[in-house]
Amino acid sequence: MRPESKKDKQQRASKIIEILHKSYPDAKTTLDAVSPWELLVGAILASQCTDERVNKITPQLFAAYPTISEMTEAKLKDIENIIRSCGIYRNKAKAIKGSAIMILEDYGGEIPRTREQLLSLPGVGRKIANLILGDAFGEQAIVVDTHCARISKLLGLTGEKDPAKIEEDLAVVLPEDSYTDWGHFMVYHGRSICKARCRDCVACPLLRLCAYGSQQDLEGREAGDCV
Repeated sequence: MRPESKKDKQQRASKIIEILHKSYPDAKTTLDAVSPWELLVGAILASQCTDERVNKITPQLFAAYPTISEMTEAKLKDIENIIRSCGIYRNKAKAIKGSAIMILEDYGGEIPRTREQLLSLPGVGRKIANLILGDAFGEQAIVVDTHCARISKLLGLTGEKDPAKIEEDLAVVLPEDSYTDWGHFMVYHGRSICKARCRDCVACPLLRLCAYGSQQDLEGREAGDCV
């Protein structure tokens, strides 16, 4: 079998996105937030923690400290006590308060709108920066989380393990106007069908377009069987 050309991969990616749009028409970030600041805090808390857990904690956190200014005045211990169940809570508390201080002092109390500026904030890496750009500011940015990395590789759109290199590969083959949607689709698809421990390839609408799925012997299998 000849190697897939870039053009072929781009065409296949476009077909995948078309199907994902139909399968998950309401796909969006799974973090609850009503402002860029709330999304930023939620994203920091979501490191090594489920979005579901984060969404249970943030209402209490923002009730105690409704504004960026009030977060800068919060005691670290008090923030830690609220977010303790999120894991690595001491580091996260420092990142949240540190980001609040920097946003207030360096950016006039407004969440910065460039990747470089976002990356200057404590606790913010490229994944969080891209999330803010895409979901808070409406730009196109690929969020490479565990779902995106795993499923994009199974689909055959990347062979890389490093998130930055995965993002580079995807940026070449995905239509630019689908960068932000792609991250959402990967989360929804990873939770419903392409689960890490139990892939339901028989029921997957992407089966014929998936490098992994198309190579599986699925004869006699039924929807719900793990592959």
